[in-house]
Amino acid sequence: MKIALDPTPFHHSHSLLELPAVVAELGYDHLQLTPHADMIPFFNHPKADDALVAKFRKSCADAGVGIASVLPVLRWSGPDEDAREAAVRYWKRAIQITVDLGVNVMNTEFSGRPEKAEESERAFYRSMEELVPIIEREGIDVRIDPHPDDFVEDGLAAIRTIRGINSPNFGLVFVACHSFHMGGNMAEIMTAAGDMLRLVHVADTMDHHASHGLRYITNPPGNAVRVHQHLKIGDGDVNWDEFFSTLGQIGFYDRDDTVMVSSVFAENDNAHEVSRYQLQTMTDHVAEHSR
Repeated sequence: MKIALDPTPFHHSHSLLELPAVVAELGYDHLQLTPHADMIPFFNHPKADDALVAKFRKSCADAGVGIASVLPVLRWSGPDEDAREAAVRYWKRAIQITVDLGVNVMNTEFSGRPEKAEESERAFYRSMEELVPIIEREGIDVRIDPHPDDFVEDGLAAIRTIRGINSPNFGLVFVACHSFHMGGNMAEIMTAAGDMLRLVHVADTMDHHASHGLRYITNPPGNAVRVHQHLKIGDGDVNWDEFFSTLGQIGFYDRDDTVMVSSVFAENDNAHEVSRYQLQTMTDHVAEHSR
């Protein structure tokens, strides 16, 4: 298993090419390349040319930091056909960038719209018809997160949807701070996924169902909003003993294709300290629960 840092909290203070050195200074051997304005931004065409991709790869090598995964977020399940077709084009370039970086793991979100779940599912599988042959040919392993406000939010439904792609090159991402939107049945989802679960994000969150659904109040009542946080371990309601012990039970720590990512975004004012705390705490939990 690789342990990686999501360097998003440092995007505002460091350039793209400075990020690998920051990650190394914080004690991590790997980073997750999340959406960045100079590389693969949210929802739009990748902005890096081959020269910048090569420079970033060299920056990582110079810092002694590996790239555990590349994370694009694109509208490949968009019920709007023009947006979906554009996302497929953007995905092709993102795949090429990943290959040129020497990486074989990409993780992403289902996207689409929950209020148009059936239309979004049709769009998703339509995109798969075009992208799966390319992904398999390039040897890329794609892991998908049922993100809050995607057309698939439930964890077990996500497993079924990924299984429907019918390709060994696709797996599941379990984001701990999304667990209360995924059904709240963490151990059941992880166990059902088994070897399909190949990447996890470690961040805490409050349970928005608490206080009989009144922990978070929006006005007018009934707004179609999804509330969650990306807090450091221990600052929310995630059951971390269940999280780490279940990963141990399914053999997650023993495999060389798995990735654990610290993804805390709510602590930018002390991101250095929080990143070090996350690494130490994750390492301690893994040691405790390894088989």
